Amino acid sequence: MKVAQQEIKATVTVNTSDLGNKKKDEETDRDAPSRKKAKEPSTQITEEARDQLLEASAATRKAFTAFRREADPDDHYQSGEGAQAAADKPKDELEMSAVITIMQPILRFLQLLCENHNRDLQNFLRCQNNKTNYNLVCETLQFLDCICGSTTGGLGLLGLYINERNVALINQTLESLTEYCQGPCHENQNCIATHESNGIDIITALILNDINPLGKKRMDLVLELKNNASKLLLAIMESRHDSENAERILYNMRPKELVEVIKKAYLQGEGEEEPEEGENEENGEDGAASPRIVGHNIYILAHQLARHNKELQSMLKPGGQVDGDEALEFYAKHTAQIEIVRLDRTMEQIVFPVPSICEFLTKESKLRIYYTTERDEQGSKINDFFLRSEDLFNEMNWQKKLRAQPVLYWCARNMSFWSSISFNLAVLMNLLVAFFYPFRGARGGTLEPHWSGLLWTAMLVSLAIVIALPKPHGIRALIASTILRLIFSVGLQPTLFLLGAFNVCNKIIFLMSFVGNCGTFTRGYRAMVLDVEFLYHLLYLLICALGLFVHEFFYSLLLFDLVYREETLLNVIKSVTRNGRSIILTAVLALILVYLFSIVGYLFFKADFLLEVDPLPNDTALPEAGESLASEFLFSDVCRVGAGRNCSTPAPQEALLPAEEPEQDKEHTCETLLMCIVTVLSHGLRSGGGVGDVLRKPSKEEPLFAARVIYDLLFFFMVIIIVLNLIFGVIIDTFADLRSEKQKKEEILKTTCFICGLERDKFDNKTVTFEEHIKEEHNMWHYLCFIVLVKVKDSTEYTGPESYVAEMIQERNLDWFPRMRAMSLVSSDSEGEQNELRNLQEKLESTMKLVSNLSGQLSELKDQMTEQRKQKQRIGLLGHPPHMNANPQQPA
Repeated sequence: MKVAQQEIKATVTVNTSDLGNKKKDEETDRDAPSRKKAKEPSTQITEEARDQLLEASAATRKAFTAFRREADPDDHYQSGEGAQAAADKPKDELEMSAVITIMQPILRFLQLLCENHNRDLQNFLRCQNNKTNYNLVCETLQFLDCICGSTTGGLGLLGLYINERNVALINQTLESLTEYCQGPCHENQNCIATHESNGIDIITALILNDINPLGKKRMDLVLELKNNASKLLLAIMESRHDSENAERILYNMRPKELVEVIKKAYLQGEGEEEPEEGENEENGEDGAASPRIVGHNIYILAHQLARHNKELQSMLKPGGQVDGDEALEFYAKHTAQIEIVRLDRTMEQIVFPVPSICEFLTKESKLRIYYTTERDEQGSKINDFFLRSEDLFNEMNWQKKLRAQPVLYWCARNMSFWSSISFNLAVLMNLLVAFFYPFRGARGGTLEPHWSGLLWTAMLVSLAIVIALPKPHGIRALIASTILRLIFSVGLQPTLFLLGAFNVCNKIIFLMSFVGNCGTFTRGYRAMVLDVEFLYHLLYLLICALGLFVHEFFYSLLLFDLVYREETLLNVIKSVTRNGRSIILTAVLALILVYLFSIVGYLFFKADFLLEVDPLPNDTALPEAGESLASEFLFSDVCRVGAGRNCSTPAPQEALLPAEEPEQDKEHTCETLLMCIVTVLSHGLRSGGGVGDVLRKPSKEEPLFAARVIYDLLFFFMVIIIVLNLIFGVIIDTFADLRSEKQKKEEILKTTCFICGLERDKFDNKTVTFEEHIKEEHNMWHYLCFIVLVKVKDSTEYTGPESYVAEMIQERNLDWFPRMRAMSLVSSDSEGEQNELRNLQEKLESTMKLVSNLSGQLSELKDQMTEQRKQKQRIGLLGHPPHMNANPQQPA
């Protein structure tokens, strides 16, 4: 490194001064139009200065050429600019000698030693703990200082020293210095920031200055240089809780220049972003850095520095400046910040660019995650949120692929629209079926002429309204008038068939959009079969097809879609299914009691099971082919009075016919135990007073009257009062719990931070409000974007915090999420303590001043008293010398 620096000082300064005048001329050419716009007279001065510089550069070139290369003829440089450029090429090649070029692999080797933030080797490069230590960190910084011309950074003359030959070496030097610091290695950061060379100023100048003439020929190399310089400054400030390094960087940096560089980079990228390649470059993929990426890195650098500079902070606000607001708004929109917790439990703020793939996350997915993420035992939603991050990342990738298929993307984007159309069609078709079924000869052409004309007029007027002002009400009016016109033109049944066919097509489009949004097929057939939502929509499509091709009554099943669409109805269903086991066990207890009461009734009160019936006419008494076989089986032993020839078992029932003739409208329903069970279950549970309401009213003279009273009361209390109310109570309590859980969940969402779990009242009377906290400091989507950034970024490009979080994610360790903590609260508390300490210190200082004043006054008073006593003693000795010794008690 020392030899290379000596070689650079000996050779490159001469050659760069050779090129200096030419580069100044080009800079003058570049600056001339802007100055011409400002003031016209300055153009003449610029032209004169340029002519003088051209003469000076030609004379200097000739002198140095004669000194260093005597073989070149003088007329070689007088043949014009093309010949001059041709002559400069071999000289540029000689400019980088082997002593200098060998530095590039050496610096690359030192960078790889510190790869993946190897703390031991980072410290070893700075200090070897030997008698003779070599600080390679400082040497690398001095090498950068030397190759960039030392003090030239502050003078804006970097373009004289940086060219196509040495720009790769400068980039490598910046990358090596960056790797020395990342991790973070605070000692190496301090070493670079506090070094006596002009290294920091050179790095700052690389960002702020236009590096010409290289920038005119190879803007990509200049952008890469600025990109690496901004990364190095960020590495110097990485994971620091003090402001020393930031203040050192800001010392020679004017905030306005930094903001202008950001705006200029954005404007440069505006022209390059017209082709689609601009979007790919923003993804952070490897390759040449685009102007937008460079501007974004510089914006993040400015964002970090703005914490320590109020002027820069105000300039970065989009509303603060008139010009370039678009650039600042763009970068602010695509920049996020989060807070993480390190292993030593200290908190750190990270500012990072939002990966472009995060833009493909749909609003529906965001709402679903926000409302359905469950809390764990500690009351935190982080665990469930982290588990869902992988699915969300896969969804982003799928949505990105979906954009390449315009038709499928258009269908997926309007998924909620297709769903509402399906539901409205289902309601409409069921209304037609309910009012007009059976369709007996419903044909068109039966409408009177004036009504037909009115219908045509309504349809045309609604069509004109929809074309002129497309509003939902106008569209509904057009659909209604069109359907009425179809009904009276082609008939009701064909219209219903057309609506059903349209509903099937609409549901197919909805399924395409559903698959397009969720990427169901990409997850494999197993995931597709286990996806309940996909199976539900598939069943919906099947019912639509059955209603279209089999029977219209299948359309009635589509109305259950209302339960799927409304959360309140879902809670009603959940109130039954959530505690389903308790309800089923209670129902089993009810069945057991019914079975026991049926046995008692069959044994003792068989004659009391005499129920009133309304028998069917004789021609329909037998079960027909369309009737249920279960009803035929259950009522096979029931003899219907007045229809003896229709009884299923002729012999026993026919013998009872004469006895039943007086009671034409009653029948015995406890001939078998099964019929007793059915009667008690059916009539006993449905009657308000139990089975006693439907049995025969006994006389008090009967011997089993008391037993019958006890039987009826027991059934009423045990089955009706206790068991049924138990079932109803479970359902009602579950519904109330679901409602309170919903209210509690909504309350938690409104008053609790999703990430850290802090409540709203913690931010009362603080510098940061709760809304600012959940939007800027602990934004849940910023954490998701950071997880995605760690996934898509090359691991060798990680910063220190990114490496730490990537390792924690790989281990599925969530300790890096802040829980019940926020940096704003910690800083405000520390500020309060500092204010108290400051007040105490001021009081102490004022007390010390007062004490010092009092002590000074006391010392002065003491001196005065002493002086007066001495004077009086002198007077006494001179005036009365004998009496002083004779009367020592007399005061002086």
